[in-house]
Amino acid sequence: MLRLVIDGPCAELRIDRPERRGAFDLAMWQALPGLLAEAEATPGVRLLLLRSAVAGMFSAGADIAELLARSGDPAWRADNQAALFAAQHALTRTPLPSIAFVDGDCIGGGCGLALACDLRVATPRARFGITPARLGLVYPFHDTKLLVDLVGPARAKRLLFTGQLIDAAEAERIGLVDLIADTPDALTAPILAASPHSVREAKAMVRRVLDGQADEDEATRAIFARAFTLPDFAEGTAAFTQKRAPRFTGPET
Repeated sequence: MLRLVIDGPCAELRIDRPERRGAFDLAMWQALPGLLAEAEATPGVRLLLLRSAVAGMFSAGADIAELLARSGDPAWRADNQAALFAAQHALTRTPLPSIAFVDGDCIGGGCGLALACDLRVATPRARFGITPARLGLVYPFHDTKLLVDLVGPARAKRLLFTGQLIDAAEAERIGLVDLIADTPDALTAPILAASPHSVREAKAMVRRVLDGQADEDEATRAIFARAFTLPDFAEGTAAFTQKRAPRFTGPET
């Protein structure tokens, strides 16, 4: 199952299916957008952490047993494809800054989930692989684009063509992983200490770039100008002049 746990300003989506190595079945793909919407609507939540509920694993990807049992059913295949895309799209587009914490194997669709997050922290025992070519399947376009955007076309092709697993060190070297650490704290703590307004708008700006925007427009100019009028700017500048840590209260209402 997939569970939502709210821990102060951090919402954790926990993959809790150790008996299947965190593999996702249709019900889990379908549950993700609703749990994410619940996290986004919870007052005070400022960051999303995707992780396993069990140490030493992340996700083995799609549930192959379910896939084998239902692959001959066109209606199930359509439902599964729609649910997978909806889950990945919701995770990619959430306004919350998101971090995948990978401790163990991160394979196939599980790797797609990590790709859909803004940042990825892996422990030294993490392994990554995109394995549809070993099953005669094709990786979804949305996940493929995320992969290419992150590591470039040649490295993406190597992962897709071979289905080979790579360790955390190589994943960090090619840009698939942002940090190797035993906990996600080295990224979660500084993000939570920053201005919530700044972080959310920075994420939105990057999304505009990824979606193809190349020049300023009225909307981006307005976002830049408006920040000067908000409480986070007043607090940030006051803290800077007073040589203290800021106490941000955003996002603004």
